[in-house]
Amino acid sequence: MKERLLGKTPAELTEIARACGLPAFAGKQMAQWLYQKRVRSIAEMTNLSKQGREALGEKYEVGLTGPIDVQTSRDGTRKYLFQVTCPVAGGKQEESCIEAVMIPDEDRKTLCVSSQAGCKMACKFCMTGRQGFHGNLDAADILNQFFSIEEAGELTNTVFMGMGEPLDNWDHVKRVIEVLTADWGLAWSPKRVTLSTIGVLPNLKKYLEESKCHLAVSLHNPFPEEREEMMPVQKAWSITEVVRLIKQYDFTGQRRVSFEYTVFEGWNSTPRHADGLLKLLRNLECRVNLIRFHKIPDFPYGTAPDSLMESFRDRLNAGGITATIRASRGEDIFAACGLLAGKHKERI
Repeated sequence: MKERLLGKTPAELTEIARACGLPAFAGKQMAQWLYQKRVRSIAEMTNLSKQGREALGEKYEVGLTGPIDVQTSRDGTRKYLFQVTCPVAGGKQEESCIEAVMIPDEDRKTLCVSSQAGCKMACKFCMTGRQGFHGNLDAADILNQFFSIEEAGELTNTVFMGMGEPLDNWDHVKRVIEVLTADWGLAWSPKRVTLSTIGVLPNLKKYLEESKCHLAVSLHNPFPEEREEMMPVQKAWSITEVVRLIKQYDFTGQRRVSFEYTVFEGWNSTPRHADGLLKLLRNLECRVNLIRFHKIPDFPYGTAPDSLMESFRDRLNAGGITATIRASRGEDIFAACGLLAGKHKERI
């Protein structure tokens, strides 16, 4: 099986070039072909010698693979299904499917990207968490989602909010962010990238120190004992500790932190919960995004009515925290928050 060039840095590409008998500067040329010209094959790297390209092709490939299925929502949202091969225990590999969602909004096209096949975190209200964990995606698998969709050249933003917990796969996600924001890569501003996490504390600290991108935290309940009912990760990394860490960093400038809060009727939507949020997030420059719950099988709580979400929002705003109700996108194709399951449409 050939090694993929996608996801490698200019320094790594330089070493590969030398090993294939190419001059050192070919590494920089290869990076331009991969990330700026977005070639799909080594044969297209025409400023490399033919002999060098042949030597490269014996061991390497670009690593782009198209989606195996595409669905389009009535609101224009598109969900792409990709087949991936992930390492599993015992040195074996397992084939899985992951999904990426392209969300159009006026002059923006945002890609909601997956970082894992499945998820370890097992949140009870999330379809991805219910399927279990099937492996980490490497940088090439993640970048392939950016480069192999129809809107690849039109993307303006990305959110690491697809399948998986990004900070549980930080080494590969960090590499992808580098490709997205480096001058030799896509040269995006860090402001165009948002990473969503459940609160993996050791790697959250690394993210805050090693990146300038935005942060979104899946909160969903301000009370630790209640949060643990639906989010087992609370046992390992308490939301109070997560917020305490975040408060050590500056979010008064261009970098933003937001908190994702799915509103369930009968679990986390009372005035007591709103007041608990106000207390937890006091003195932190942030936003709370209220998310409509999309009903899933065998789950005890229902979707909160609009009136309840609005009163919850208003109570937060009155208390000094900016809160908004996020528009739901792609629900009819199971592309909305918490619904990604990596399945063919005929199996959903």
